[in-house]
Amino acid sequence: MTIVLGSDHAGFPLKEAVRAHFEEKGIDYIDVGCYSPERFDYAVSAQIACDKVSAGEADMAILCCGTGVGISMAANKVKGIRACCCSDYFSAKYTRLHNDANCLCMGARVIGEGTAIELVDVFINTKFEGGRHQTRIDQIMAIENGEKLY
Repeated sequence: MTIVLGSDHAGFPLKEAVRAHFEEKGIDYIDVGCYSPERFDYAVSAQIACDKVSAGEADMAILCCGTGVGISMAANKVKGIRACCCSDYFSAKYTRLHNDANCLCMGARVIGEGTAIELVDVFINTKFEGGRHQTRIDQIMAIENGEKLY
């Protein structure tokens, strides 16, 4: 499994904590920046990272900004991405289990490093349950492709 990491300037310290965790655990990752706390727009980072997931160069993305909200909104504009902004364990687990999310977004001004690492670990280690949940994923993809569900 390869995971792509990205952030804006506000999320940079949290991304760096996740990167260090991946180094420690031997988890393969691609760091697409930003690389310092100097101003960097979250939409750019989200698009670079999510393009790698959509292209099959990475299995999932972990993105950080100040709140996690802006970067998740940008990530969800990339075809094939199901991004979620999480700040609690239950949401991070069940967005993988039931929604087959492939992008976890977190806010560096919302959660601490310890919580972030816990969320990342549950997110990357939880498998999609499938079954009845696949119908909803198919509906999400239909909407993405411009189809009407009604």
